[in-house]
Amino acid sequence: MSLKKITRVLSKELRELQEKGIHTGPETVVIGVKKGKGDKGLRILLKDYGNREFIRMNSNSYLGLGLKDEVIQAEEKTANRFGAGPGAGRSLSGTYDVHIELEKKLAKFHNKEAGMIFSSAYATVIGSLVSLITEETIVISDELNHNCIINGIRLARPKEKKIYSHNNTNELEIYIKESIGKCKRLIIVTDGIFSMRGEYALLPKIADLAEKYESEFTEGILMIVDDSHGVGAIGKTGRGTMEIADENRVDILISTLGKALGVNGGYLVSNAEVVEYLKQTAPFYVYSNPITPSEASAAVKALEILDSEKGKRLLEDLREKMTYFRNGLIDLGYEVIKAEHPIVPLMIRDTDKTKELVNFLKANGIFTAGIFYPIVPRGGELIRFQISTDHTKSDLDYVLRVLENYKNKE
Repeated sequence: MSLKKITRVLSKELRELQEKGIHTGPETVVIGVKKGKGDKGLRILLKDYGNREFIRMNSNSYLGLGLKDEVIQAEEKTANRFGAGPGAGRSLSGTYDVHIELEKKLAKFHNKEAGMIFSSAYATVIGSLVSLITEETIVISDELNHNCIINGIRLARPKEKKIYSHNNTNELEIYIKESIGKCKRLIIVTDGIFSMRGEYALLPKIADLAEKYESEFTEGILMIVDDSHGVGAIGKTGRGTMEIADENRVDILISTLGKALGVNGGYLVSNAEVVEYLKQTAPFYVYSNPITPSEASAAVKALEILDSEKGKRLLEDLREKMTYFRNGLIDLGYEVIKAEHPIVPLMIRDTDKTKELVNFLKANGIFTAGIFYPIVPRGGELIRFQISTDHTKSDLDYVLRVLENYKNKE
């Protein structure tokens, strides 16, 4: 067989992506990482830039745990014990004692009965939604939910899906009332932290509505929250949006091991019956390898650090730095979404100008991410700065000076 015909079709579609300005271009390749020292924070080296060092302003590793010596040592020790990979899916021989340990500690951390880990948070969301959404299920979703939720709903093919305006709980209530008598099960799904903007979902209001109308559905209302950008990034003890909102009525909490915890993989916590059901039915769990035992050990160690006095100090340091940087942008006259999160979105609202500023920053040794359509609506283009404990105040001051220079040249 030949790929000539399909290649012509795909090449045409790639050109169209480029013409529309939504082709992401070649991936940036990191070839080295240098730990911080003194006033100089972590630096990365990029392919084709020689020994030039860059301040990384687009990392999800908010607490820098992935580079902590004790986390690396935990991973190396387990790799030496079990090897580099799990060798099988969980239901065969791919479950190791450290997987079970991690699941128990995640459940305890979130005050839930049970937990389960997946290869990624993306797989966790899709795998759980596909299993929990039936032909008699209506799903209601926030319009700014992450792509994994959007695709999870699409793949699950519910009886109906309803999209409410961002954080508009009045509209959410209208959709709940419209669903009464039309389905057996209602699922309300939302991000905890909306990844492009750093804003919180209104969890108490959503939970109030779920509680208010629960009895109207024969199989009840499920409230599912993906808090991948919240856990380990916000809250006095790093328990994310639920802690900030003082809300414990979330039925299924999904998060990641690959952001604030600095490792790899995803997980969910809920009651024991829900977790057991998903372990038997979620395709991304049943038919896929888990994270490696060594990754699980690294995640256990990272979670132990987070759930300690050292973790609290890291969280306080993170809060101080993100507040400092956000206030610095505001003082320079930039438009910033006001949300207490290490995601600090600088609103540009124009694709070409966003790309220009990203290139200006890179030319000055600052590596960051521009966010364009279709990831955000046209007019919502932004630069998503992400603050980490790996940054020093000197690093942040330098970034602010570069941004001031850019503003002065306009």
